Amino acid sequence: MKIVVGLSGGVDSSVTAYLLQQQGHEVIGLFMRNWNDASVTLEDECPWIEDSNDALLVAQKLGIPFQVIDMSELYKERIVDYMFDEYQKGRTPNPDVLCNREVKFDVFMKTALSLGAEKVATGHYARVHSTIDENGKEIFHLLAGKDNNKDQSYFLCQLSQDQLSKALFPIGELTKPEVREIAKEQGLVTADKKDSQGLCFIGKVSLPTFLQQQLVPKEGEIVEIFNDFAEYHKPQPNFSSKQEELEYLSAKISYKKEDGKVIGKHQGAQFFTIGQSKGLGIGGHKESCFIISREMENNIIFVGEGRNFPGLFRSALKIDNSEVHWVREDLRLKNGESMDVLARIRYRQTLEKATIYQFEDGFFMEFENPQSAIAEGQFAAWYIDDELIGSGVIS
Repeated sequence: MKIVVGLSGGVDSSVTAYLLQQQGHEVIGLFMRNWNDASVTLEDECPWIEDSNDALLVAQKLGIPFQVIDMSELYKERIVDYMFDEYQKGRTPNPDVLCNREVKFDVFMKTALSLGAEKVATGHYARVHSTIDENGKEIFHLLAGKDNNKDQSYFLCQLSQDQLSKALFPIGELTKPEVREIAKEQGLVTADKKDSQGLCFIGKVSLPTFLQQQLVPKEGEIVEIFNDFAEYHKPQPNFSSKQEELEYLSAKISYKKEDGKVIGKHQGAQFFTIGQSKGLGIGGHKESCFIISREMENNIIFVGEGRNFPGLFRSALKIDNSEVHWVREDLRLKNGESMDVLARIRYRQTLEKATIYQFEDGFFMEFENPQSAIAEGQFAAWYIDDELIGSGVIS
């Protein structure tokens, strides 16, 4: 089988290419150049140069064809502009999820197929299996990677059945130490290379530094809310329906400046996110202060002291129906239906017990235990056991 591997210059994609070659496939290495602007990275040169050189060295070592494709314009349009727009609105986007849906498994995949490939492989710690249903239709299952510490199924939560049908994740059955061991044994230049910690398309860049390229800093106030805030202590009303209860539980509290005390200044609410504690420059507290809300219109950040501060927690979230995506379309809930699932609202979060509900006016997720720092714009993903079956953008 002819397979294109997205060689990223890291150890995971290098071992992916090696494993597929060992299985007797015809492998082509394709490197995506995603970013041209070195002015916002923290190195002297843009990291893509080093990464593409490493990818080339791996391809030469394995004796496979290699080429670089420039996707920087597409990235800017579909990922970067979207990211700026979301932060400007006070939401917290996840560019890695978008990158997989819009670029790697869309335009990149189409490019690979145009080269005659039957499948596209990436170095994700995830697995894809298929079964045949009672109507003879093939169903693709997106499963968590075997390495719990590295499972990246969350980043693939927006993929469709069509995209999964052409995707391969060979290292999903391995742990990271096993992947590094294979790379060392084969003398691959990436064997000891550190994992990229940067944004999926830029490299080592500080997010505020990057956002300041387009979002203008503007001084605003930091307001501390205290434990005795009345909203935290009011009794829950009686509800006439489950939907009414879920609307109540998922609603954000609207804070006003007079609800607390001004304790500092910041350079723009758009540079921060819910649950953040670093970079606020707040002193004089026993515990760290965490962002519990941002008021974009008046550029105010609201904080509470301690990671158990009540304003950080909610037991439900809402997703607009237009933002609900089912990886397993055959499991899609009909209006009025519910399902017990495991869920996470960010990468690497432990899976939490939850129930999802579908109503005409929206989709809700209710957690068994209240969750900290539910942020608008992030993706909530839901699983049955270790299979990711759907996801959606938190509203």
